[in-house]
Order: sequence, then C-alpha cells, then structure tokens
Amino acid sequence: MKSNRVVKVNSISEFHKVRGLRPPLHPLVSLVDYSTLVHLPEHDKISWLQTYYSISLKKGIQGKYRYGQSEYDFDEGLMSFFAPNQILTIEYVENISPIPPSGWILLIHPDFIWNTPLAKTIKQYSFFDYDLTEALFLSEKEEKTIADIMRNIQQEYQANIDKFSQNIIISQIELLLNYAERFYERQYITRKKENHALLSRLEEVLDEYFQSENREGLPSVHYIADTLHVSPNYLSNSLKSLTGQSTQNHIHEKLIAKAKERLSTTELSISEIAYELGFEHPQSFSKLFKSKTSLSPQAFRESFN
Repeated sequence: MKSNRVVKVNSISEFHKVRGLRPPLHPLVSLVDYSTLVHLPEHDKISWLQTYYSISLKKGIQGKYRYGQSEYDFDEGLMSFFAPNQILTIEYVENISPIPPSGWILLIHPDFIWNTPLAKTIKQYSFFDYDLTEALFLSEKEEKTIADIMRNIQQEYQANIDKFSQNIIISQIELLLNYAERFYERQYITRKKENHALLSRLEEVLDEYFQSENREGLPSVHYIADTLHVSPNYLSNSLKSLTGQSTQNHIHEKLIAKAKERLSTTELSISEIAYELGFEHPQSFSKLFKSKTSLSPQAFRESFN
C-alpha cells in the first residue's frame, strides 16, 4: 500500500473547508449529511489526524474502502467512532455501489463538552478506540433508532442557539452513545462464532509465545491484540462477552497454568521459574500466583510431595 502524508485537521471549521462544505453553524459541534460529501482522488493520498470526536452513521458508500491491508464493503448501515488524535487512512478502491450514499457524521470538539459530566464519561466508551474494521453493524431497527437521534441533534443544531442548546445536544449525544454500547453488546452475542475463533487464536498466540526462546518479558495486551490484528479494547470486550474475562485475565490464566506445570514437573527454583516466564522480579510472580490460587508457589509445589 502506498504511503500517505498525514494532514492534521485542527478544527471542525477546517474539516468543513477541506471537504468542500459550508462553514458549520457552530464552531464546536457539527452534524454533516454524508450525502453532501464528495470523495476526491487526492484524498487517497492522505491520512487524517483529527482533533475532535467523530461519530459516523453511513450507508451505501459508493465503492469499497481500504483500512490497513484489507478491503471492506460498507453497503450495509454501520457506525464508527473516532477519538481526538487518531489517524484514519481510507483508500478508495472502486466505484461499485448502486445505492446512493447516506448517513451522518457528528463532529464534537472536546471544548463543547468541557466541564460537563460527558467530558469524563465519554472516555469510558471503549469503542472510540476500536479499529474501523470493528465498526458497529446495525440492524434496520437499530439504524432507525440512531438516525432518529441524529435528526433530533440536527433539529436542535439548526435552531437558534440559546442557553439550553448545549445541554440538549449533549443529552442526545449521551443517548446515542448508550444505544451504541447496547448495540455493541448485541453484536458480541450475535457474532459468537467469530469470537470463538478469536479465543482459539488467542490460545495459539499465547502457546507460541511461551514456546518461543526469543521472548522478552511478559506478553502484553497490546502485543496480543497486534498479533491478532484487532484493537485491545475490542479484543477484551469480545472475550468478556464470551468468557466473562478480559484479555489480561486470559494472559494470567496461561501464566498460572505454565507456572503450575513447571512447579510440579521440574526442580527449578521459584526465582528461576519466574524469570523463565518473563517476570522481572520473583516477588511479582509469587504475588500473582497466590492471588490466583490462594497458595504461594512453594506451598503449591509442596502439595505434590
């Protein structure tokens, strides 16, 4: 894939200018009708670094787009979420869709929600850190729910701005995010086959890691996610929906299983086992082992004698 230059879009007004739109009605929040956007060939050579939140509901995008090394067909309705200072690269592949593009892009500058409860809670919505490939695919009913909220925002956004406008728009944003969280939970459930495959691949990656002679330290959540080509948050949330445990919990379980094997089948010291597993300090190993088994490593070993 060809390299792209990174263009930083510093404001919502600048986004409107770059995409050939009229200036926004409000400098800190904007709701864009996706059908008004035109994809230009020069956009293929750009990676966008935006300084605001972006929530998109899109359907019937004309063509396939590339994210990373894979192509995705966005004919179906989907939602994607981006936090400030994320880089997005979308490569237009071909114009194939007979469906006119439609949808919304909601842009929210952090200053718009500054000093409101949403400024803190918005960071709890982990899907803002998902990859584009982990977008939320909506059913027809779910799509209508989101579209109705977007229209409510549009109605308030286009009305005369007064002292109530910000709170009303923020309340609609919070409602939208809560519905998105609910719909993602549904997606985890309805994609159990994919999640089971992800769990199997996770086990394989951990086995390969501990069998490798070139490993350094303990496997991190980011290392596992990168190896599986998913975002850390999406991986943990998918695993929680399937097993009730996060990625970190699965790593700890594998560590404890390997530790029990070494404690019961070798005469290596506790420190040697700790270093072999990747711990920098034996005390950290002993603390984790006891928290997971209620026994110290030495007590566990002695139980086999």
